[in-house]
Amino acid sequence: MNGFIKFALIAFISGGITHLAAASTSDDSIPRGARILMNVYPSYVKGYKNGELLMSDGSTITYDDGREKSFVQLLDETDPEDMFAFTYDLNSWTPGKMQDAGRNRCVELFDKMYGSSASAVRSKLVPVRWPFGQATNNGGVNKNVKIVLFTTVNGANKQLEKVVAELEKHPELHKYLAQSGTFYWHALHSAKRKSGHSYGITVDIGVKYSDYWRSHAKSENATVAYHNKFPHEIVEIFEKYGFIWGGRWYHYDTMHFEYRPEILMDARGQ
Repeated sequence: MNGFIKFALIAFISGGITHLAAASTSDDSIPRGARILMNVYPSYVKGYKNGELLMSDGSTITYDDGREKSFVQLLDETDPEDMFAFTYDLNSWTPGKMQDAGRNRCVELFDKMYGSSASAVRSKLVPVRWPFGQATNNGGVNKNVKIVLFTTVNGANKQLEKVVAELEKHPELHKYLAQSGTFYWHALHSAKRKSGHSYGITVDIGVKYSDYWRSHAKSENATVAYHNKFPHEIVEIFEKYGFIWGGRWYHYDTMHFEYRPEILMDARGQ
């Protein structure tokens, strides 16, 4: 997006998310990624100055730590700038090699927004109607489970409600939609890397149809053969409302949908 006009009201992600927020100035010294974060998370990221994100609680977060990082370090030691280091390619259904946009999260930023402990995150969760049931261990679906827990932070629960409303209109897709979890506080790979599930911003669906990269490769630096069984229509509905798909990662996790509007805003060049 060219020209961020001071106090302009920005509407982004066509047909889906509409955040009305005071935009940053057109100062070219503000990195594009910082401006995106200010616009998609306006309740938390209030500004940028001298290389720091200015947070609503009065604290600051270093936007770019200035370090050259390996692929794994970009995942484990993510600063806000690193979240935009990979390409989320909306024009291809086969991820580029080592392109995992959204798989890395700045823990310092996400802890401030969603909570830095299981209890803090849990306090912001609310039930969201999920009429498609819950996957069972024997491959079936428990139709009596009709809700999932999702965070209210950044309006994520409201966006998931819009996803549900649209998915309901497509009965041909419903067999893929049994959920197998949202909130689950845990780290991935190291104590520094938390799953999106830890923040209550992720839902897993269609486990019986899912593919996961670790079934085909052991190392994150290895070449991974791509697999997917999910219809693209499901992905496009989630993306319309600010959710990225783990199937667009080189290290794919096709059941995984995560609320990350900053990644989609960047991908759409907004």
